[in-house]
Amino acid sequence: MMQVAVLDDYQHSALALADWKSLEPDVQIAAFPDHVADGDVLARRLHTFECVVLMRERTPFAKALIERLPNLRLIVTAGMKNAAIDIDAATARGIQVCGTETLGTPTAELAWGLILALARKIPQEFAALKLGRWQSTLGIGLHGKTLGVIGLGRLGSQIARIGRVFGMDVIAWSQNLTEVRAKEAGATMVTKDDLFAGADIVTIHLVLGDRTRGLVGAAELGRMKPTAYLINTSRGPIVQEQALIAALKARRIAGAALDVFDREPLPAGHPLLALDNLLVTPHLGYVTAENYRLIYGHAVEDIRAFLTGKPIRTINRLP
Repeated sequence: MMQVAVLDDYQHSALALADWKSLEPDVQIAAFPDHVADGDVLARRLHTFECVVLMRERTPFAKALIERLPNLRLIVTAGMKNAAIDIDAATARGIQVCGTETLGTPTAELAWGLILALARKIPQEFAALKLGRWQSTLGIGLHGKTLGVIGLGRLGSQIARIGRVFGMDVIAWSQNLTEVRAKEAGATMVTKDDLFAGADIVTIHLVLGDRTRGLVGAAELGRMKPTAYLINTSRGPIVQEQALIAALKARRIAGAALDVFDREPLPAGHPLLALDNLLVTPHLGYVTAENYRLIYGHAVEDIRAFLTGKPIRTINRLP
C-alpha cells in the first residue's frame, strides 16, 4: 500500500475536493493542515511516505530534505512548475515529479479585487462602519486612470482586458514584450521607467527568476506618482521588501496591496502588518474551490497513473 501525504491543507478541504477513495485499497491518504517549516520535524513526519502532494510552493522540497526521505517515490505538485522543488535532486534519487493543470482566472480576479479595495478604500470603510462611523474616506474612480501592467502573459493579458472595460488607459512592460503582443492585449508598450512614472495603478504579473528577482526597488518606487498604488499577486521577491516598506512609511506612494511575500506564511508581527496604507492577503490568488478541485483531481489521476507504471504530467524524466 502506497502511503500519500497531502501537505499544507490549510482549509481542511483536500480530501473533500477529489475522489481519493478511488485509489483504495492501493493507497492510504493522510492530509496535514499545518505548515511545518522545521526541516527535522518535516523529515520525521514524512519518513515513511512514498508520495507527497504539494500545494504550490508552500513547503520547499530542497535536496537536503529529499535525501532524508528514503521511501519517497513520487512528488505531485500543483501546477507544472514549482521552483521550491529541487528537481535535479529528485531525479538523482529516482523520484518521479508530476504536476497538474491550474486555472488561469483566479489570480487575475483577486488582483482586481485588491485594486478595487485600494481605490475605494473598502477595508477602511468596513472597519469604520463596525465602529459606528459613516463615510470616513474618499476613494478614487478607475475610469480614465492609467493601468500599468508588468508582464503581459496569461494573467497580465486578463488584467489588461479588464482594465479596458473599466475605461482605463493600459500600458505594459516586460523584458520580452513586443508592440504586437501589447496591441493584441489592448495595451501600449512603454519602457519600464515610463510605466512606473505614468501609471496610477501598477500591477505585477511576472514569473520569479534571476531576471525578475528584486526588479522593483527604491528607484522604481521613487518614479511612481504619490497618488499611485502598487499591486503584487505574483511572487514576493520580485519587489524589494525593505524598499516598499520605506516608500509606504514615507507616503511616497499612496498605498500597496500584496498577496505574496518573501517569507510565507507571513509571521505575526511582521513590519508589513503595521502599515496603514498596505492591504495584505495570505497568498489567495489561486485559492478557489474550482482550482482546488482541478488540482487535487489531477493529483489523484497522477498517483493512479504512477501506480500503473505510466506516469502522466511528468516534470522530470527518469533514466
